Amino acid sequence: MKAFVVEKYGKDGVRAADVPEPAVGDRDVLVKVSAAGINPLDKMVRNGEFKRLLKYKLPFVLGHDVAGVVTRVGPAVHGFTVGDEVYARPRDLRIGGFAEFIAIDMDDVAPKPASLTLQEAAAVPLVALTAWQILVDRADVKPGQKVLVHAGAGGLGSTVIQLAKLLGATVATTTSTKTEELVRSLGADVVVDYTKEDFAKVLSGYDLVLDSLGGANLEKSLTVLKPGGLAISVVGPPDADFAKQLGAPAFLGLIMNTLSRKIRKQAKALGVRYQFLFMRANGSQLRRLGALYDSGELRPVIDSTFPFDRTLEAMAYVEQGRTKAGKVVVSLIPDNG
Repeated sequence: MKAFVVEKYGKDGVRAADVPEPAVGDRDVLVKVSAAGINPLDKMVRNGEFKRLLKYKLPFVLGHDVAGVVTRVGPAVHGFTVGDEVYARPRDLRIGGFAEFIAIDMDDVAPKPASLTLQEAAAVPLVALTAWQILVDRADVKPGQKVLVHAGAGGLGSTVIQLAKLLGATVATTTSTKTEELVRSLGADVVVDYTKEDFAKVLSGYDLVLDSLGGANLEKSLTVLKPGGLAISVVGPPDADFAKQLGAPAFLGLIMNTLSRKIRKQAKALGVRYQFLFMRANGSQLRRLGALYDSGELRPVIDSTFPFDRTLEAMAYVEQGRTKAGKVVVSLIPDNG
């Protein structure tokens, strides 16, 4: 089958290749891929940023988001049959959405939301799961709380705005002039145009900040939190809990804590908290999220769709910051379906 594989770590490490179709384990569903979403995580994994924790065996197929049709099921699989349309964020060490077929553990798969096309569904799993795991699992956001989402027009930001609003939060976001109307339509109550204003000077008293930019932006984000507030970053620096989540040896947990010592110290001095979140695959959460898409309470934001043979071009498009809003998807459906 055709696939895009990481042959070596680094910017030029991905190439198109013919590889064997994946083996199907007892608990696996084999999915004929219809579309796959592009995520910043693809670049991070390609560059080897997590190679000490995520020990992929080179070469491996890249791609963390997938939607498609079940073509085979393992003998222990229940709840899925051949012909089902599904979507998934396959678990770490079993990714591979940039391919014609992928075998996925049944626990990571969910029925595709009926209201979404396969291309739309491919844009959802990673960002929707991340939003859920931040807002529901970690922060337990309650009605009336204040949430700041950076980069609100992005794939993750646009999803977090909608879900935080659904949970009853007052939502602020940073974005550019061009996408102010979009983020307001998604539910943002307060919009800070970062080309004109410094969010740290106009916002205060927030319960939660979601940072996807890192660096100075993350440090400034701590200052808008109320005492006891929480800043969660999806780009790092990582902490010991990340190593623990991946079952890494204790010494790697100490290394992670060292990497995040500065930001944790800054947070403590301000009376707030810092955490790193690395989302995990979860089919049951995708089922719950699918119902929210089908009810119209959530909607995907798609920037553009590329044909599958232009996957490298699609990755470069995202990496170069050319995305105007939402997600970029690659489609294996002829004529983009």
